[in-house]
Amino acid sequence: MQRKSVGVRAIQERLRRTMPVIVIAAVFLAVCLTLLPVMGGSFSGPSVYNSYTLQALAWREGRASLGVDHPHLELAVYEGDWYVSFPPVPTVPMYLLTFLFGENTPDALMVKIYALISLCAIYLTLEKQWNRWHAACAACLIALGSSMLPLFMEGAVWYQAQLMAFCLTACSVALMVRGRMTPALFLYALAVGCRPFNVCYGPLLILLWYLRRKNRSVRLAARRLWPGIVLGLMVAASYAAYNYARFGNVFEFGHNYLPEFTRSEHGQFSLNYLTGNTRQFLLGLPVAWTEGGWSYSMFGSSVFLANPALLLMVVWYLWDVIRRRAGLKHHLTIAFLAVHLFLLLLHRTGGGFQLGARYAVDLIPYSLIYLTIQKERSGLRWWETAILYTGFIVMFIGCSQIHI
Repeated sequence: MQRKSVGVRAIQERLRRTMPVIVIAAVFLAVCLTLLPVMGGSFSGPSVYNSYTLQALAWREGRASLGVDHPHLELAVYEGDWYVSFPPVPTVPMYLLTFLFGENTPDALMVKIYALISLCAIYLTLEKQWNRWHAACAACLIALGSSMLPLFMEGAVWYQAQLMAFCLTACSVALMVRGRMTPALFLYALAVGCRPFNVCYGPLLILLWYLRRKNRSVRLAARRLWPGIVLGLMVAASYAAYNYARFGNVFEFGHNYLPEFTRSEHGQFSLNYLTGNTRQFLLGLPVAWTEGGWSYSMFGSSVFLANPALLLMVVWYLWDVIRRRAGLKHHLTIAFLAVHLFLLLLHRTGGGFQLGARYAVDLIPYSLIYLTIQKERSGLRWWETAILYTGFIVMFIGCSQIHI
């Protein structure tokens, strides 16, 4: 009888621990099923913007190039051949899926899987030191109340890369707070193979992990870190080899050979873009006045208005500075955010046609990291929840107005 009661308590405890994740999945599914009919998207179907599937099929034939042009895709043109112009990691799952689906891989389903795993990773990061339900609420609001929301409604190549990078980075942060640096650094390296500027997270994760340790012996830390660093360098070496095989340059993923950038006076990245991008992506409003009245801006808005978690992060930091509670961890996190944001502002398009600020999705994990530094927290405050929820409403309505 006693053994039976112990078994029942174990089941109840397991349900209690998994229930927040079930609720997160239910909220995510409800948002998808509500928005998709309005946006005319597919829950699991293939996308016409299927660059990664085409690259996977080329790999199966032993080719690095596509061999033919697909005018509706962003393809690099190099020495009379056509190449996928994006880093290669998102092609790996599509490669496996081609054995089941051929060219009709479930692009739309994959972006939803990446997004859902991201929400769970945020939850697992915060659950380490927060009440479970507070962590679940924050996970939903931080991710869904941001520019990430419209991305998992469409399985296009750009959104696959963005969401897979977010997923891998969020998982890396979750592992870092648990001290599991080898898998954390491996996933971080894979994230760089989706979005190269996510390289900024690596040094920050290592520094924060080191500062979290009670025993800060550099020698012992190096012994713990070297397997993850070696794995990361091996992943980086594979990128370099792939780039060299395609373009004769270990740093070239292909974007510099896109026609839109080869025809541009200043190329893909330039300080000449900084002023315009600062006006658009730091100061721009989410709505604009047109002949028909106020409507959502079709070419991006402030990263802080489109991603309220980043706005809150700035407020948290300024308050910590004012109250003299900002330590080295706080300064480092803000500094790496600033560097990463600066690099994104040098891009010619800043993400192109978009709702909110698509490239700023790369920055959201910094707010997650900052929350883990604030040890006195057990959850979001009411006004923080209100701001994040307002961001969700704004983006939710925007998705019904602008179909990116």
